[in-house]
Amino acid sequence: MRIVVTGGAGFIGSHLVDKLVELGYEVVVVDNLSSGRREFVNPSAELHVRDLKDYSWGAGIKGDVVFHFAANPEVRLSTTEPIVHFNENVVATFNVLEWARQTGVRTVVFASSSTVYGDADVIPTPEEEPYKPISVYGAAKAAGEVMCATYARLFGVRCLAVRYANVVGPRLRHGVIYDFIMKLRRNPNVLEVLGDGTQRKSYLYVRDAVEATLAAWKKFEEMDAPFLALNVGNVDAVRVLDIAQIVAEVLGLRPEIRLVPSTPDGRGWPGDVKYMTLAVTKLMKLTGWRPTMTSAEAVKKTAEDLAKELWG
Repeated sequence: MRIVVTGGAGFIGSHLVDKLVELGYEVVVVDNLSSGRREFVNPSAELHVRDLKDYSWGAGIKGDVVFHFAANPEVRLSTTEPIVHFNENVVATFNVLEWARQTGVRTVVFASSSTVYGDADVIPTPEEEPYKPISVYGAAKAAGEVMCATYARLFGVRCLAVRYANVVGPRLRHGVIYDFIMKLRRNPNVLEVLGDGTQRKSYLYVRDAVEATLAAWKKFEEMDAPFLALNVGNVDAVRVLDIAQIVAEVLGLRPEIRLVPSTPDGRGWPGDVKYMTLAVTKLMKLTGWRPTMTSAEAVKKTAEDLAKELWG
């Protein structure tokens, strides 16, 4: 089987490629290397440097299945440059679906996000909760899901949307753990924490996320459904203030913690979901998968991983 991974030079995508290669699949990576890195690409994969915003990006590329993981992951960018999320997360997804339709791809696995739920009324949040994004990033992911479901019904391009919680691990180059490490590199005595510190979210180690993704995909291939959305996250959550303390301890530091809320209700930035834990009961029942680390353990392991990659 020939598998195309868009964003395969990025964080989750590169780890997914490693696992697919290990399992013996023929893997094609498509990435424009704007945030992904050539050195993250498995040497056994075939790399095409292409920009998915170009409608003709897929010329000459064939695949049986595509894992569409290319996206701009910076949620905060929604508040300052929303056009970036439209182009890189909506236009690119449309172009991938068009390529899939035209080339006869049988399955698209779309990397969606917990942000499609926004400030969910139910926590842990099940898949049945409606879309209520509060960021352009979340809106772009919701739009991608809707397009996937429409292409599935209209053109027979079956689509699995995996709604990720915060995925962390080696090669991570965005998000709170990375930000804390980079801040402490610049000033080991003070650590600014955006928000009031009570934000509480779920974190999943990337190895667990990849295993969950592949388990969900294999199960989806056995099903008749044209479209399926599944949460991929942890069974617990951790506060951002605790993350700050974990990162500082891993680095052997005792910085002064300064809280910097940017909204009246203590969010890190406008559009930041303050509390997020996904219900993963459906995924576990369908596949038998379970996370191997708690959220706090995933944060600590990631801090250790990134300290080796970035510190010094």
